[in-house]
Amino acid sequence: MKVHEYQGKEIFRRFGVAVLEGHLATTVDDAVAAARKIGKYPVVVKAQIHAGGRGKGGGVKLAKTEDEVRAHAKAILGMQLVTHQTGPKGQKVRKLFIEAGCNIARELYLGLLLDRESSRLTFIASNEGGMEIEKVAEETPEKLLKVQVDPATGLSPFQVRQMGYFLKLDGPAMKSAMKFLPALYKAYGEMDCTLVEINPLVVTKEGELVALDAKVNFDDNALYRHPDVEEMRDPDEEDAKENEAKKYDLSYISLDGNVGCMVNGAGLAMATMDAIKFFGGAPANFLDVGGGATQDKVTAAFKIILSDPNVKAVLVNIFGGIAKCDVIAGGVVGAAKEVGLKVPLVVRLEGTNVDLGRKILKDSGLPITSAEGVRDAAEKVVKAAASA
Repeated sequence: MKVHEYQGKEIFRRFGVAVLEGHLATTVDDAVAAARKIGKYPVVVKAQIHAGGRGKGGGVKLAKTEDEVRAHAKAILGMQLVTHQTGPKGQKVRKLFIEAGCNIARELYLGLLLDRESSRLTFIASNEGGMEIEKVAEETPEKLLKVQVDPATGLSPFQVRQMGYFLKLDGPAMKSAMKFLPALYKAYGEMDCTLVEINPLVVTKEGELVALDAKVNFDDNALYRHPDVEEMRDPDEEDAKENEAKKYDLSYISLDGNVGCMVNGAGLAMATMDAIKFFGGAPANFLDVGGGATQDKVTAAFKIILSDPNVKAVLVNIFGGIAKCDVIAGGVVGAAKEVGLKVPLVVRLEGTNVDLGRKILKDSGLPITSAEGVRDAAEKVVKAAASA
């Protein structure tokens, strides 16, 4: 689960991670009131969307007067902000964060995430703050420092100093780092984060480390421990189909293709998507209905797939084990009739009660194309989508 910058900074503040004063605004008048509350200029008007690169897209503006706050807020609110992380369609800006300015001496980068190879939380630090860290990692990897933290001992003072020396911190800045980094590490662990990224992390002219940005992601599976974080969810920033899928405990991710997929089992789902790509198609989604799929669950899944206007054909690929083929077939037929199926449907069934499942499909009166095996199913659905 992702949150906005202003929400991430609320978490930071709770754990003693240094941030600047800032206030949320949803209207132009709110933005002006927030600037007045801060009480001094300059202030920064920041678009709040779940994506990086906002500054390059025109979503972050410095304001030296109240009139400039009003003008920037009016221009940014409601705009379709396009960044390298939003895709060409961009994301509509509905919220602003009005933040106090600061005397920036240097811009750094700091990230904290789980390194799955070592199974350890890992800090990533760089002097190249304010830039796309992916580009830095690809072109100049020597400018990145990775520090892995032993879970048995936690973050050690010598590791903080190691990062500080790499970032060329000294005097007050190093002293600030000795508080900042352990606080960030504690916030990550106690809040069940999956990613914390500060870009830029700034050193002020007074020698203080301050988080000028806050990208914070949380583990969905741990949200039951953090109802306050759950309340931070912004449905406007999430895919409506993915939110609907969560209601039925479906694993669904929207993609950019035109072949809708309904599969049981993550491995089979990935293999199905690979097969579709092999024959020149593009999957419109990843959807795993799970091993214990009920008819209601399958019906919901089918409706979600068909709600995507980009879908030109649908492939149902089921290997019945716990999930019985007749249950899947009944759900597919029921949903197809309810929504009025208007795109080609290819179905491959194998496993428990497969004969009964195939009979349900055959007797449905729907124009369903049967397939034998993943290869046959993928080839047929790609052809169907191309001619639809």
